[in-house]
Amino acid sequence: HVQLVESGGGLVQPGGSLRLSCASSGSIYDTMCMGWVRQAPGKEREGVAALYTGGSNTRYSESVKGRFTISRDKLNGTLDLQMNSLKPEDSAMYYCAVRRGYIGDSLTPGTYNYWGQGTQVTVS
Repeated sequence: HVQLVESGGGLVQPGGSLRLSCASSGSIYDTMCMGWVRQAPGKEREGVAALYTGGSNTRYSESVKGRFTISRDKLNGTLDLQMNSLKPEDSAMYYCAVRRGYIGDSLTPGTYNYWGQGTQVTVS
């Protein structure tokens, strides 16, 4: 079983930066994907970044590519999302998620097994 707790959200002006962090506990194996999924009011969930725990493979949605960076500190059990050049359309609840399997479809929110409670990001 995996437990996830996000932190780092807040209010930021357009063009600013935020760093989200997800503290994980439980069994994170080297054959899993860890990702960030966001959901804005009235919109569907969107996978924005994912990382394969067994190597250096990452995935980004087109909407955040070049602005967001996902990284993992395996020793401390954290997953981070560095968000730069933030736009108002980045405003959403951001969730940390974990699932088994390779990175192939890791931007599909419905494939994740474990979820955190979310942290709110508002760009205004």
